[in-house]
Amino acid sequence: MALRRIALRDFVIVRSLELDLSGGFTVLTGETGAGKSILIDALQLALGNRADAGAVREGAERLDVSAEFDADPALGTWLDEGGFEAGDALLLRRTVDLQGRSRGWINGSPATATQLRELGDRLLDIHGQHAWQSLTRPEAVRGLLDAYAGVRTDALDAAWHSWRQALSALEHARSAQDSLQRERERLQWQIAEVIKLSPGADEWEELSANHTRISNAQALIDAAQGASQALEDDDNGALSALSRAASLLQNCEHIEPEFRALGEVLASCVAQASDAAHTLHGYLRNAEADPQSLAELDERMGLWMSLARRYKRTPADLPVLLAGWQAELQALDAQSDLEGLERAEQNAQQAYLKEAKALGKARKQAAPRLAQAVTQAMQGLGMQGGRFEVELQPLAQPTRAGLEEISFLVAGHTGSTPRAIGKVASGGELSRIALAIAVTTSQLGAAQTLIFDEVDAGVGGAVAETVGRLMKQLGRDRQVLAVTHLPQVAACADHHLVVAKRQTAAAGNDGPRTESGVSRLDDDNRAKEIARMLGGEKVSQTSLAHAREMLGHKTSSSAIAP
Repeated sequence: MALRRIALRDFVIVRSLELDLSGGFTVLTGETGAGKSILIDALQLALGNRADAGAVREGAERLDVSAEFDADPALGTWLDEGGFEAGDALLLRRTVDLQGRSRGWINGSPATATQLRELGDRLLDIHGQHAWQSLTRPEAVRGLLDAYAGVRTDALDAAWHSWRQALSALEHARSAQDSLQRERERLQWQIAEVIKLSPGADEWEELSANHTRISNAQALIDAAQGASQALEDDDNGALSALSRAASLLQNCEHIEPEFRALGEVLASCVAQASDAAHTLHGYLRNAEADPQSLAELDERMGLWMSLARRYKRTPADLPVLLAGWQAELQALDAQSDLEGLERAEQNAQQAYLKEAKALGKARKQAAPRLAQAVTQAMQGLGMQGGRFEVELQPLAQPTRAGLEEISFLVAGHTGSTPRAIGKVASGGELSRIALAIAVTTSQLGAAQTLIFDEVDAGVGGAVAETVGRLMKQLGRDRQVLAVTHLPQVAACADHHLVVAKRQTAAAGNDGPRTESGVSRLDDDNRAKEIARMLGGEKVSQTSLAHAREMLGHKTSSSAIAP
């Protein structure tokens, strides 16, 4: 998930900038006020930071920043749930106009600032002089320790949700027993009323069809008798006429061959008419008006219609209505089973506690190892005698994350009392501690891009060289970008970018305007830039020689092992 490219338009003093980035360790340098941190600010805006109309370049209507990252299959589910398409890259874009209105996109689809921030937390960590972003979030502290311990929290999370659901069901049942009992009595009475009728699934349609037939019995008998007479009347019956016609054609078929086919058609008609007449005789033998059956059907249908009116349904809905009430009653019976719900809640609680205790044990075992590793890294960063501690305190109540609160404590020098990392007074100390943690856990974090914004402020000499070597070491596992003013750090980088201001002509009579740009340095220009950082604006042959010597030795410098 390395950062591939960042593009800016009309951001502060940048008119237009497109910057392709590489893996490993990259430094950004430049004179004071050149705008080195503008790139970081723009990147933070693209990742959901608060929009500010003051960041729009003077004379422009809106700013536009975008950041392109390598695609990560692990983000597929998150993107899909948010309605974003996954592709070969992950593109985040943000615009802000002069009224402070902002719009955001993820892979071309509209996104909220919250979504940009949430995704940004997964993509990179930005470490400034006065804050370590990730380590101000309790979940990130837990995540680092759990990653260092080599444990996953999926099972704990599932057990927590199961326990919460069981507890919620139990509490709901306890608080609603009176209303549940009233609801049960109502359902039982309604079910008993409909059960008396015992409505079959398709009975109403059958009743309706039978009622229609019996209530029209005489008309049906008259129709059958009339049809039978029309077919079989001796003088004018259809059967006699068809038979005569067939016989006449058959007698002449030896003269006219076409009569054979017509005679066969008429013979078939005679056969079918005879079958129809036979069926009508059978119907008439069994057909009769049945007042008693009609009365019984009237009574049965009246019961259906009465219940349907009472419950404001159609008669055909009664079987489904009964089944629904029976299902509701069964669910209420389950909710009323307090003993069963209590057993389920206790079992779910025990399952959660089992997972939480196992996770807590792993955390306790990993905490001193992580503390020792970070403490060791601090010694080479000008914090001799400093100490890093991972504190686990039991919580009063279980939480989704476990049974303990995890804190990172730091003592900056020998004899000082360890305090919460967020309360370390010195920005330089916080930066170096953050760097020590980053190197120690460089293969564990989710974010593959780390950005250090002048975290080396306030250090120099041997400590500065150590910072540079540590960042280079960190760049072996992740993409590292550092804004720095230290030549010792810049000399250790795999790639070197320089930020510089330039004067450009403005439209009208407004005079020249200042713009900032970024360029990638080759080896010769890199030596000149490091010489400038060593000796000031005027580069001497001595400082240039020193710079080349630093660059010549950077590959042979040994990194501090985590």
